[in-house]
Amino acid sequence: MAESLWVPYAPDAKHPWDLARVVHLHRRAAFAGTWDELQRDLKDGPGPAVTRLLAGTANRHPAPEFDATGELLFSAAVTQGDIGRLKAGWFYRFLLGPDPLREKLTLLWHDHFATANSKVDSPALMRRQNDALRKHAAGRFADLLNAAAREPALLLYLDAPANRKGHPNENLGRELLELFTLGVGNYSEVDVKEAARALTAWGVEDGAFVEVRERHDDGRKTILGAEGTFDGAALIDLLLKQPCVADRLVTKLVRQFFGEGGVPADAAKQLAAGLRERELDIGWAVATVLRSRLFFADENLRSRALTPVEYVTGAARALELFDPAPSTLAMADWSARMGQDVFDPPNVGGWPVGRKWIHSRSLIARANYAAALVSGPNSGRSVAYDPVARAKQHGFGPAAADVLTFHHRLLFGTEPPADTRKRLESLTPARAVTALLSSPEAQLG
Repeated sequence: MAESLWVPYAPDAKHPWDLARVVHLHRRAAFAGTWDELQRDLKDGPGPAVTRLLAGTANRHPAPEFDATGELLFSAAVTQGDIGRLKAGWFYRFLLGPDPLREKLTLLWHDHFATANSKVDSPALMRRQNDALRKHAAGRFADLLNAAAREPALLLYLDAPANRKGHPNENLGRELLELFTLGVGNYSEVDVKEAARALTAWGVEDGAFVEVRERHDDGRKTILGAEGTFDGAALIDLLLKQPCVADRLVTKLVRQFFGEGGVPADAAKQLAAGLRERELDIGWAVATVLRSRLFFADENLRSRALTPVEYVTGAARALELFDPAPSTLAMADWSARMGQDVFDPPNVGGWPVGRKWIHSRSLIARANYAAALVSGPNSGRSVAYDPVARAKQHGFGPAAADVLTFHHRLLFGTEPPADTRKRLESLTPARAVTALLSSPEAQLG
């Protein structure tokens, strides 16, 4: 792949490695950085900072015995059949897990292979799907697609058991082509019908994927110009060979790491070409993006609307609300109030994107969450957040101006503008922090 558009970022006088770019890296590739994480990465430079995120070692505040506790939360949700607890378990991973980038990619693929428990009605199957997406989140797309397409939760959500020889149901075949691999405009209605025939053996029995050969339509089919007796596995192999799959993946990755402005069309084409050359290696594409000059360009800073999950988790992480932490049940509920209810996307197309997250109702919910987080009880914390103590912990004075400076640098990586100082320094420190978290700038990352 030509290097002209995806050259690694190298700090210079015009594009320095400054606190704003460190905050940007943690907002986009994780959920938010704590002050000590930001200072560590500012000192070490972009190379080590990105490497830690890719390696899953960037979080200085993982929960003690995280793996055991995370497994306990997920297992209890399954045992009790409680989807709310499963949601809380995932927010536990968002807030206190050691590998925030992997969790962010898992959330991306949850949106890509959108599956809602409101129809599946099985926390056990939703948990299983979540584990599979996490396992393959940064690997080869072939492994991810083959695993995701066989997940019982997805098959039930898309009515795969109703699809059999002589009684086709096109839901799975259509979304496999349109949403999961090729994208709109790269297949025909005939291809959808033929794909449905290829998938007739796939189903779910006793909560497990099954392939029932007696149900399979083994007649000859023509899909995307290829002829054969395709079954489900052969169909997926055929789809993975289509050049437009890389374009579809790049669209998703660019939206995740660049937002609505995206990147120049020729840059997207270069990244897609690199993906095709590397057998759709998602990890390679993510690393290429995060190390690039494009990712750290001025126009990419604070230009992407935060999703509710990112906003809810990022605010708690930045303020170091780990002990005691907010209730992850409450965090999941706040995110749902803002429009992003994990394990229950609104439809097979997933959640809204970009500025569609920012509207009057969601802004009110975000402001209410910020107030709850700072005050304590309404976010499930027994104590209020102490802005003065946090500022003093990191070497800032107790005066209102110092506390405001610390929190503005922490959240935005910049000095507070004169008008912000004038407006907020007269408030109590708690109200000033709430105002910062509720500001328009705080909705962007």
